[in-house]
Amino acid sequence: MAKTKKHFLWLKELRIQFCTASILPIFVGTALAYLHHHQFNLLLFLLASFSMAIFQMGANVSNDYFDSKSKNDWLNKNASQFSGGAQLIQKHLLSPKEVLIISMICFTLAVIAGLIILAITKSLFVLMLGLIGLLGGFFYTAPPLKLGYRTAGEITVGFLFGILPVYGAYHIQTNLIDWIPLLPSIFVAILVFLIIFANEFPDYEADKAVNKKTLVVTLGIKKAAFLYKAALVMVLILAFFITKNNADRFIFYLPTAFLWVSCFNACKPEKLSQPGYFLLSKATIVLHAIAGLALTISILLH
Repeated sequence: MAKTKKHFLWLKELRIQFCTASILPIFVGTALAYLHHHQFNLLLFLLASFSMAIFQMGANVSNDYFDSKSKNDWLNKNASQFSGGAQLIQKHLLSPKEVLIISMICFTLAVIAGLIILAITKSLFVLMLGLIGLLGGFFYTAPPLKLGYRTAGEITVGFLFGILPVYGAYHIQTNLIDWIPLLPSIFVAILVFLIIFANEFPDYEADKAVNKKTLVVTLGIKKAAFLYKAALVMVLILAFFITKNNADRFIFYLPTAFLWVSCFNACKPEKLSQPGYFLLSKATIVLHAIAGLALTISILLH
C-alpha cells in the first residue's frame, strides 16, 4: 500500500498531463516532413515523442528540486497545478533526494531514446540538438547557469520546446536542414513562451523574494501583461503566413479564435498576481494545445 502511494506521488510529480507542450512540436515537425517530402518513419516519430515527453518531465522535476533549494517554492503562497512547482517537497510527501533521483531517471530515459534516434539517423545535427536540449533543460534552474533566474528562462523554454523539437522532428524524417520549419517552429516557440510567461504572474511575489528575475519580475506586471498581449498578436500574424490558403486558415482559426480572445481578455494586470487567479494559465495551456493540433491538421490537409 505504501509503495502504491509512493508511485502515485511520483506520477503526480511528473505532471504527465502537461506533456502536450513537448509532443505537439513533434507533430508539427513530422507533418511538415510529410507535406513537403512525403517522408514518415513511425519508429522515429514515436521515439522522438517519447524522448521529448520524458525530457519535459525530467525538466519539470529538476526545476522543483532546484527551486526548492533556492527557497522559491517554499515561499510561494499562490502555487497551483500550473505554477509554483508540484509542492510535494514542501508538503513533505517526497524528499528532495527522491525528486532529484526521479529527474535523473527521466533524463536518462530521454538520453537513451535520443541515442537510439542517433543510431538510426547517424546525424550530427541530432546529436547537437540532443546535447543542447539536455543542458538547457537541466540548467534552466540548476547552478551555475540558472537561466530561469536571469531573465533568460522564457526564451530558453521557447527554444527547447518550440524551435528545437520542430526542427528535430522534421530533420529525423528527412535528414534535411532547411528553412521549411522556421516559421512553424517560431510559432510553436511563442506559444510555449506564452505558457511560461502566463505561469510567472501568480509566482511574482515568491520569485521577487528570491531574486528570480523572470520577465514578470524584471518588467513589472503591467509591462509584462502588455508584452504577453503583443506576443499573442504575433501568434495570429505568424499563423496567417504559415497557413497559405483560405482552407488552411479556416481550419486553424475556427478552433483557436475563441481561445485567443479568452487569453487576451484574461490578461488583466489588476488580477494577474491576485491569489487564486489562474485563468490566464489555463487559457494559455489550452490555446497551445488546440493551436498546435490545428496547425498540424492544416499542414496535413494542405
